[in-house]
Parts: sequence; C-alpha cells; structure tokens
Amino acid sequence: MAETGRIRVARDKADLVKALTSSDGGTGPFQTFADVIVFAAALGAKHKKRVPLGEISKREPSPIPQEQFIVRGYDTVINLLAINETQDIKILSFNEQNNLDIRNSVFEEYANGGLEILQLELRGSVDYSERILLFLSSERFSDNHEDEFDLRKFISS
Repeated sequence: MAETGRIRVARDKADLVKALTSSDGGTGPFQTFADVIVFAAALGAKHKKRVPLGEISKREPSPIPQEQFIVRGYDTVINLLAINETQDIKILSFNEQNNLDIRNSVFEEYANGGLEILQLELRGSVDYSERILLFLSSERFSDNHEDEFDLRKFISS
C-alpha cells in the first residue's frame, strides 16, 4: 500500500521521470517530479490505463512528499481520480487513514500507466518537449468527436 503522505514512482520508470524534469541541469519539459507525475496520471486516466507499481524507486525520485502536490494544487487531481475510480464521494473523508492510502494508490497507478504510454511515445526521442507536443497535438486532432456536444441533435427538422 502507499507510503503515508508520499507518492511513489515505479523503479522501472524512475529514469524517465528524471529525464522529463529540467531540474539539476536537465532539459525536460517539467520543472519538478510532481509535475511529471500529475501529467502522467492525467494521461493514464485519459487512456484508462491503471498499472500497479511493482518495485518502488527508493532514490531519484524517492517517494515524493504529498505536500509538493498540495502546494501546487495537484491534490485536486488526486481526489478527482479517486472519486471517479471508486464512484464514492466518501473517499475524500479524512476520518479514515485508509481513504488517503486508496486515493494515493489510485493516483500512483494512473501515473504509472501514463508513464508507460510516455515511454512508448518517447522511445528514441532526443527532444522530449517537442515529442510530447507532437503527441498531444496528434491526440487532440485524432480523438473521436462522438463525445462532443452537438446542438443539431436538439433541433427538429
């Protein structure tokens, strides 16, 4: 189960997370590990890809303190993913420690799924920023438009 108050990263994704950050002289598109993880979780959720972590990275990035997510407002993403997954608003209750563990676990698994997608998309790439922009652009234009609101449905002929 999740380390209390920390967001964990799978060991096999640790190098990718480091490479995606611009800290310590890196050239990645994200400033912090927390930024990478939230992006990956959103990507994993979009593609409904939730993957258990397996072995956990112990260093770089070590489990990230929850406060790093809270100060950036990312706790909203963590909470929304948990509500969506459990279909139960009570998952936000602070009365039970187990709820925090469940919220973090859901978030970590979506992030791990998103990191798997990124690993495939970034394979062989030199400039991660450019490749991510191309990936997001192609996602935007290739999505099915079935879910879009179409006013024509309500206009009678």
